[in-house]
Amino acid sequence: MQPNQEEVCDNLICKIKKIIFGVPKQIKDPQIFHTMSLIPVLAWVGLGADGLSSSAYGPEEAFRALGSHTYLAILLGIATAVTVFIISASYSRIIEHFPNGGGGYIVSTHMLSAKAGVVSGCALLVDYILTITISVASCADAIFSFVPIHLHHLKIPVAVLLIVLLIILNIRGVKESITILAPIFMVFVVSHILLLVDGVVTHTDRFIPLAHDFQSGLHQDMASLGVFGILMLFLRAYSLGGGTYTGIEAVSNGLQIMREPRVKTGKRTMLYMSTSLAFTAGVLFFCYALAGVAPVEGKTLNAVLADALFAHWPMGQAIALITIFSEGALLLVAAQAGFVDGPRVMANMAVDSWLPHRFAALSDRLSMRNGIVIMGASAIGLLLYTQGSVSALVVMYSINVFITFSLSQLGMSRFYLKRRHDDPIWKRRLFLHLVGLLLCVTILGVTTYEKFTEGGWVTFLITSLVIACCYLIRSHYFKVRQGMMDMDEDLLASPTRGPTNRARPAPGDQTAIQLVSSYSGFGIYALMSVLKNFPGTYKNIIFVSVAVIDSGSFKGVDEIEALEKSTRVNLQKYVLLARRLGLATSYRMKVATDVVQGATELCTAIAQEFPHSTVFTGQLVFRLEKFYHRFLHNQTAFAIQRRLQWDGITTVILPIKFSLSERTSATPL
Repeated sequence: MQPNQEEVCDNLICKIKKIIFGVPKQIKDPQIFHTMSLIPVLAWVGLGADGLSSSAYGPEEAFRALGSHTYLAILLGIATAVTVFIISASYSRIIEHFPNGGGGYIVSTHMLSAKAGVVSGCALLVDYILTITISVASCADAIFSFVPIHLHHLKIPVAVLLIVLLIILNIRGVKESITILAPIFMVFVVSHILLLVDGVVTHTDRFIPLAHDFQSGLHQDMASLGVFGILMLFLRAYSLGGGTYTGIEAVSNGLQIMREPRVKTGKRTMLYMSTSLAFTAGVLFFCYALAGVAPVEGKTLNAVLADALFAHWPMGQAIALITIFSEGALLLVAAQAGFVDGPRVMANMAVDSWLPHRFAALSDRLSMRNGIVIMGASAIGLLLYTQGSVSALVVMYSINVFITFSLSQLGMSRFYLKRRHDDPIWKRRLFLHLVGLLLCVTILGVTTYEKFTEGGWVTFLITSLVIACCYLIRSHYFKVRQGMMDMDEDLLASPTRGPTNRARPAPGDQTAIQLVSSYSGFGIYALMSVLKNFPGTYKNIIFVSVAVIDSGSFKGVDEIEALEKSTRVNLQKYVLLARRLGLATSYRMKVATDVVQGATELCTAIAQEFPHSTVFTGQLVFRLEKFYHRFLHNQTAFAIQRRLQWDGITTVILPIKFSLSERTSATPL
């Protein structure tokens, strides 16, 4: 029998999807967590690159803010390096206390309050979108530094194309995308070591003149600006260079993808990242001052520096080109942190009902496809809105990062104050977080004051809108949960009558296949609806449940085993109830990432074993259907019905009446 055109088309689409996104991962593979997790070096590439790449735009913004007072660049470099180590050390403490990741959102939620948590989480979400946007925009700037000016109109289309490429890579899986990008990272490290060492070693003759420039510049500014004026000038440049520190959060948030022992791997990754960033950013300021670089239209400051330093090398132009291209490529790697950590923050917030629950779901590649697509699409939107302006993006980026940093430092400070009677070295640890808090609040305050009208207001507006949406979503889920609790009260304690039927289901009898999740009033309501609407029709009932692997359970073998055990216990409760109602009963279960596919496969197999069967599933029906209900509550029942009916299996959706304004009805329809 020849396949029809539709089947050939479906097969072709499946093949294309496998080529682009890869084949599904095997959940039951005992090595799955090992093969998908990252060793410190790969974690440094995938997450630490976000921090290291900020040296491409953070120091430049700070140096530009100095204006003609470039003699302060040396002090700015020292202050930047010290700040990197302080913030990194404080986040190493966070890694110790929160080994399952989550970063600022988890810290603020647990150490401060749920309200502080949602502010931190929303700031982080916008931050990771901006991570993608600013990294790709800076990448385009670096690449186009060596492209003629008349071709610069292609910069935005190229940046959009790069974001689309990253979306595809990340849907394939975290480790695959990082492994592909790892060589780029290494080229950056080698080329920039050459750049920085050359900048210092070949300009030793400039040390004494630079010291004289510092002395004369300071003397002149003391006379014209005074001590306070110089401090304000320095503080402004230091704060506007806040983009330098923006990637430090990524490591603590991405612990879930790190190789065991996670804490040790995370702290080592943090050490790699902080050392490389402090060295690169600090020495860059020194090289700017030594080489006397000045802004050039169409070029980044690092491109100007590379041209100046490598000008006298053999093949110097080619080496400068490789150096800046590797910088642009590293910025592309840095965008990876937004795709790795952004969906994880979304998933954590979805588990807590701040975001739609579907964002906690994993794809068959065990990546959070929904979150990845949302992050990528939002980044493209911001890129188009700002027209790829790094100056505008770095302001928005810095503000959101330091909102999260400040809340995290405040949360950890509160934690050590509470533990002052139990921890003998609490003062030392508290001091670290208080210093970090002071630095973060200072940078946040100055950046907001200086740049509020130049893009700062946009990030506050976007973050506020996201927070407002989160509150609306959580309020809706809370009302639904209250209604479900009412239903549980009515039905879980309902007495059953009649002798227990311990007979095995007979394949020849009429069979009801009921899809259930947890043991709750919802499932009992659906069971009672079947018995009431089809009295005496069904002799057998088979309960079916899919143990869904989401971001909350995909943390290790133990969590998956606990999920399987919980699902089995719930099914056994349904079996016991049905037997007391006089039915021959059994259950089937499956572990999967997609409830629709898992349920369809189970029901198809059962229908082959029990030919006279009908599938039943429940669906919440609201008295007043709103446009957002479909987004907040999955349409799983309808998706399963479509697939099974296509296979010729009768499927009935039982409406479960639900009103958010009244007590939920517990009487079967």
